[in-house]
Amino acid sequence: MTDPLLADLRQSVLSLHPSHVDSDKVFLTAEWRYLAMLNYEVDASLLLRFVPPGTELDRWQGKVFVSLVGFRFLKTRVLGLAIPFHSNFDEVNLRFYVRREEAGEIRRGVVFIREIVPRWAIAFVARIVYNENYVALPMAHEIRTTGGGGLTVEYRWCSSRRNAIRIAVDGDPALAVDGSEEQFITEHYWGYAAQPDGCVEYRVKHPVWRVWSARHAEFEGDVEGPCGEEMAAVLKGKPTSAFLAEGSAVTVMRGCRLE
Repeated sequence: MTDPLLADLRQSVLSLHPSHVDSDKVFLTAEWRYLAMLNYEVDASLLLRFVPPGTELDRWQGKVFVSLVGFRFLKTRVLGLAIPFHSNFDEVNLRFYVRREEAGEIRRGVVFIREIVPRWAIAFVARIVYNENYVALPMAHEIRTTGGGGLTVEYRWCSSRRNAIRIAVDGDPALAVDGSEEQFITEHYWGYAAQPDGCVEYRVKHPVWRVWSARHAEFEGDVEGPCGEEMAAVLKGKPTSAFLAEGSAVTVMRGCRLE
């Protein structure tokens, strides 16, 4: 990191150690926009090795899902700092859903199997602070309107080959129906990351998102290397569901180490 701001950020990040109490301190602020979500029902046994200690798989109507998600990360500030050339970028992640109970409160959260960003400094910060599975790869996006009020969103990245998420929607977005699969997928407000000696929990704050149901959605590419043969086979199939979330401003809080 040659930029002075990046050097300062590196020192600040290296000093961060999740505590054993809930934190009200902000780690990151940003906007997440145009979240293309391709969701796949899977057998629970496929995910058990990824479930962090202290959590359990979260289910919707008895079903377990993984989601392949691409979105725009905008106006990013880490520890209050806007880093040149690192404020606006794409992210693609493969995630699933867990829950845990804390003092009678059910905390529903997300666990990331793999996260892809275009900047190595971003991947570095996430690995240091939360031990998240980030990698830096060349990425690009395309967001365009189509005739009749439609919208097409595509996120691309390159690893051993070209990969892409594509989703097409029509009309206006709407709030998810209570109890729906869309609500289940979008309304997880905690993050969990397994550590060598336990688990870190962090809160993600954002308003309820409006969503479009997908007219067309597909994933094209090869994720066998980073995700394994079984997960790659899942992603090569047709998504169980797909939708586009409008997104919003978000706040990610400092992490808390679970007992």
